[in-house]
Amino acid sequence: MSANRDHLEMAFHSISCFGNDGRLDATELDRLVAIAERDGIIDPDEIRVLNNIISRVQPHEIDAAMKARLDALRRKIGPAPVPAT
Repeated sequence: MSANRDHLEMAFHSISCFGNDGRLDATELDRLVAIAERDGIIDPDEIRVLNNIISRVQPHEIDAAMKARLDALRRKIGPAPVPAT
């Protein structure tokens, strides 16, 4: 685990993002990504947290703005890992 604790801040902040209306919008996702990027690199812990947060977004909640941001984020961090069966 890295010495950087931004992933913990991201996880904590995501609680309020989902807690205010039960969903994550594009602006809230941008804020989470900004936390991850503020040191110039998105480390493995931050990627793990982002993937966990994104996995909670329901397909019917994805509007055009959110889809664009998710697509851009996937280009940066790669696809979410497939769970082992």
